[in-house]
Amino acid sequence: MAVQVPKRTYTGAIRPIEVGKGDKAFKVGGETAYPFYTFEGEMPHEPRFGLDVLDIEPDDWADSLVAIYGDALKDPAAWAKKCVEEFGADLVQVTLAGTNPNDKNLPPEHAVEVVKAVCEAVDVPVSVWGSTAPDKDTEVLRAVAEAMAGRRLAIGPVQEDNHKQLGAAALAYHHVVIASTPIDINLAKQLNVLLGNLGVKDENILIDPTVGGLGYGLEYSYSVMERARMAALTQQDEKLQFPMYCNLGIEVWKTKESKLPDGEMNLGRQKERGVLMEAITATTLLAAGADVLIMRHPEAMKKARELSAELMAD
Repeated sequence: MAVQVPKRTYTGAIRPIEVGKGDKAFKVGGETAYPFYTFEGEMPHEPRFGLDVLDIEPDDWADSLVAIYGDALKDPAAWAKKCVEEFGADLVQVTLAGTNPNDKNLPPEHAVEVVKAVCEAVDVPVSVWGSTAPDKDTEVLRAVAEAMAGRRLAIGPVQEDNHKQLGAAALAYHHVVIASTPIDINLAKQLNVLLGNLGVKDENILIDPTVGGLGYGLEYSYSVMERARMAALTQQDEKLQFPMYCNLGIEVWKTKESKLPDGEMNLGRQKERGVLMEAITATTLLAAGADVLIMRHPEAMKKARELSAELMAD
């Protein structure tokens, strides 16, 4: 007698969102079941993987990361091109670290120049990530949004403190908003409501739930993402029915464990350690419902992508 596997019917669905513009644009979202539960529903669009490119040469990266990119770290456009042509990134995130008001405090003109150069160098979608300082991001990201009108960038982090200004800029210049809240399902829902009230259309919103790296809050990140996906699919919560954008690379590679030299604290070799930390973080977030994952080490990205493809094929 054949065993009948019980199947659950979901009443909600994740909205499909298009990222980028042109031949290499792609859609994420569209799920009608939990992540990779293709025996119960649809997962029409595979998760997408991006690599992080900084606007300035990093001076605090682990040696194993620096060795991968080499001299390209000095030129964001060359760096982005390497990410796409050599490592196969689906998108490039330009992180505007140089605009941080507590560090170099570079002006909006610098950000616009870098983003333009990256967009000219690659043919894949581009996202732009600010310094996370709301006031400075308002100034910088508005300038980028205007300069790149119609390019359909994904712009973030858009926070409650600056959602009016950045939401209006995304609306005016036709970009996607990355709505960012600090690991809280209610705050995520509230920000999406505020953006909707402003006039930002549902098809132009991605959720950034904020994530932690392995050993640094990953379990809590997972639980919040899981609860958001459950509310979207089983409770028909329309303000949580958006794909999730996870900027995880920075969280993993800023930890001391990723930077300790070979052999210290009996942690083995730095390269393998950091790659595995990032790959495990990525695969955990995939299981929680991540649709776009921004990483730093191409080998970690490859491992996570291979697992994702295998699960999609089952």
